[in-house]
Amino acid sequence: MIHTRHSKFLTSFLIPAGAILLSGVLGAQVPRTEWGHPDLQGVWNFSSDVPMQRPEEFGYRQFLTSEEIEQIRARRAAADANSDSALAIEGVDESYNDFWIENAGIGELVRTSHIVYPENGQLPSLMTGAIARQGIYGGATTGEKRPVRIAAGGIGTDGPEDRGLSERCIIGFNAGPPFVPSLYNNNVQIFQSKDTVVVMTEMIHDARIVPLYQSADDLPPLSGEVRLWTGDSKGFWEQDTLVVVTRNFNGLSASFGQAGTSAQKVLTERFTRVDDLTVDYEFTVEDPATFTDRFTGIVPMTKVGGQLYEYACHEGNYGMVNILRGARVQERVGSSSS
Repeated sequence: MIHTRHSKFLTSFLIPAGAILLSGVLGAQVPRTEWGHPDLQGVWNFSSDVPMQRPEEFGYRQFLTSEEIEQIRARRAAADANSDSALAIEGVDESYNDFWIENAGIGELVRTSHIVYPENGQLPSLMTGAIARQGIYGGATTGEKRPVRIAAGGIGTDGPEDRGLSERCIIGFNAGPPFVPSLYNNNVQIFQSKDTVVVMTEMIHDARIVPLYQSADDLPPLSGEVRLWTGDSKGFWEQDTLVVVTRNFNGLSASFGQAGTSAQKVLTERFTRVDDLTVDYEFTVEDPATFTDRFTGIVPMTKVGGQLYEYACHEGNYGMVNILRGARVQERVGSSSS
């Protein structure tokens, strides 16, 4: 990551020590708008230390036991005491230290993975011919060709076009859609009216404007010739759940993670407010050009007692210049010593 200006909250999170929350009981009283819909407005945090895919040792089990949670906490505390940073890398590829990292989840019940379908918690297999990897974190040259579709990292340092989409301030590395918990700035703000919802991510401060319709059958298609970085989103209420269906991605981003392209992806997101402090966020990716099956993930979001401030990615973005300048210095040093 190379961003040099980070928006941060000036008020404290409503976050106790712990791990990601299993949401409250559906049917509980939740705040509602004047139009009778659940009120989703506000700033929400989707930080998590749960892996996206389930480690094989857990099989089909979705949740950790209390004993396993305590063991994990003890190991992490010991690791923090013995290391200033597990992510420190020197030179052009230098990363952030622990000061910047915000990936502790919230709550006392912990999932073994965010992926809940397929039931083994693993992403489906890739289709034959689908791109499996589209770059690496750091400045190494991979031999892969442009366009670079991954969010963070890249395929080399010959020019800015070799760097990832978040390093070029195009798409935030955790902003999606869908939202994928990452190192920091795992925040989103939702605005709501009777017939429109706006979903604004902290990273790159992208705002998706989602017009609302009566049902899934009423969503008007957009011409296939119109392609967008974050797709074309349309929504509807399914009882007390806001459902957002996104199509028409431009194919210049990965389908998910580093795999495939987004050209044929259809994303369905479900936002369900279950209590004063929690929204269940569920996403399903269907991409027949990349994956052999659809997959579904759940990432609970917790209300934040604060507001978002501008994430000014381009302003003062010296990181891109310095990465390329540093690579040129390394090249000169290497050529003079050979």
